[in-house]
Amino acid sequence: MTTALEPALSVRQVLALERVLAGEPEVVAGASQLDRPVRWVHVAEAADVGVMLSGGEMVLTTGVLLAGDPEAQAEYIRSLHRAEASAVVLGLGRAFPTPPEVMRRAAERCGLPMVVLHRPFPFAELTEEVQSRLVRRKFAAVSLSESVRTALTGLITAGAPLQRMLDEIASHSACPVVVTNLAHRVLATAGERSAVDDVLRDWERIARQAGGSEGDGWVRAELGGRGERWGRIVLCGYRGDAATGRLLADRGAEALVLHRMLGGTVHSWEEQSAESLLTDLVSGVVPARQLLPRARAAGLPVNRRTFVPLVVRNGEAAQLDRVLRLLGLPGLVAELADGVVAVLLSLARDQDAEALAAHFATRLRTETGGGAAGDCKAAVVAAADARTGWDDVPAGLREAQHVADAVAESPAGLDLPVVVRLRDVHLRGLVRLLRDDPHVQSFAERELDGLLCGADAESELLPVLRTYLATGRNKSRTAQLHHVSRPALYRRLEAIETRLGVDLDDFEQAASVHIALLAHDAQQG
Repeated sequence: MTTALEPALSVRQVLALERVLAGEPEVVAGASQLDRPVRWVHVAEAADVGVMLSGGEMVLTTGVLLAGDPEAQAEYIRSLHRAEASAVVLGLGRAFPTPPEVMRRAAERCGLPMVVLHRPFPFAELTEEVQSRLVRRKFAAVSLSESVRTALTGLITAGAPLQRMLDEIASHSACPVVVTNLAHRVLATAGERSAVDDVLRDWERIARQAGGSEGDGWVRAELGGRGERWGRIVLCGYRGDAATGRLLADRGAEALVLHRMLGGTVHSWEEQSAESLLTDLVSGVVPARQLLPRARAAGLPVNRRTFVPLVVRNGEAAQLDRVLRLLGLPGLVAELADGVVAVLLSLARDQDAEALAAHFATRLRTETGGGAAGDCKAAVVAAADARTGWDDVPAGLREAQHVADAVAESPAGLDLPVVVRLRDVHLRGLVRLLRDDPHVQSFAERELDGLLCGADAESELLPVLRTYLATGRNKSRTAQLHHVSRPALYRRLEAIETRLGVDLDDFEQAASVHIALLAHDAQQG
């Protein structure tokens, strides 16, 4: 992608220069076109000057060869219009002591700005002033272009993520930067958080309303390659001049296309967007209310919806996303950790949330070829109760994650429902929810202190205790699983009871130790 950019002054800016003001300029025609760019300044007295122009020139003349010939005056203006000159400046004097009406009317009809200078003015000063400014602006633009390209290329070479690339673009543009797909769904953003939130708050309406124009500082550049477009980058509310904004957008687009081409097997931008949003929701670092504009802009329906938080273990984000699309269920999918994927369904209020969650889990098992829910390799879908308020979604996602973790720590072979909920993991699930409570932590340390402080606890005694309690205090099964004889197991159990000061044959004491061990394992996990 290349940018043919020649930063220019506008006619209005040229007329505001101190040297020009000394000539007492007056706009007599084309006042609505004063924002036209001036690419160059050309002094010409020839009547056929239009054939010498290439467009964008401000033509300076005294009109000495046009005096007394109304038809030549009108044709002069028409030829400038055909050559796409930016403006004509007429110095009043012996040829025209007052603005010529024929030229003024012709310029007004053509929409060509016509300016007259009421005081004698050396054209050389104007050309020198404007040309030097144009050259400086052009070199400044080239310098900026290379600076931005060098910075972004360096990030690509270093393997920087998409967000770091956008942060760099936003630092140069000093305005929110948004990357979207062709359906206006927001894939990534950068810039000052409050400014970005203001843009995203009503993104759908703003994006479509401003879709075709670049007014009010909205500057767009298409993203794509090999004749196919797949997105765009938008500078939202850029306050600099249009040429610089276009340069920044185009340089950013170049870098993003290259970044995506070199991304290989890295998650797609859509997946990264969902991952960022769901990770922020789960962590609770950012209040849910502040994340609502991002969710809406990402294409998630949020008005009058029921949200179903799910966490899937032994699943892949791409598989889950494919199942959602097959079922026509709107939602976000993101990998939270290796083999752990969060799914947030957004359903209409009249839809059966539990039935659709079960349908999703059943279809997922079919698509992935998994076995029964108790199979350690099968995908396990953990769910929290449906939420009707967006502010309750983070707690729901964390609850689903707790359930999924509790299932992972449960003994193999459990008969689990297709969608596992907190009620299905019983005591283990409760302990996981309470694992960060200081009272629970203190209880676990106190109950297990005799084992945790021993050098051989983790290597020998603690695993034996864990298996013994998990098998319902079945000595034969415990000895078999640890490949030891019954007498050897008895000696280890006696050592455990001595260290803890408990009688494991007493149900209440064994239950207390079991709960403490569950809490200890949950904290370690």
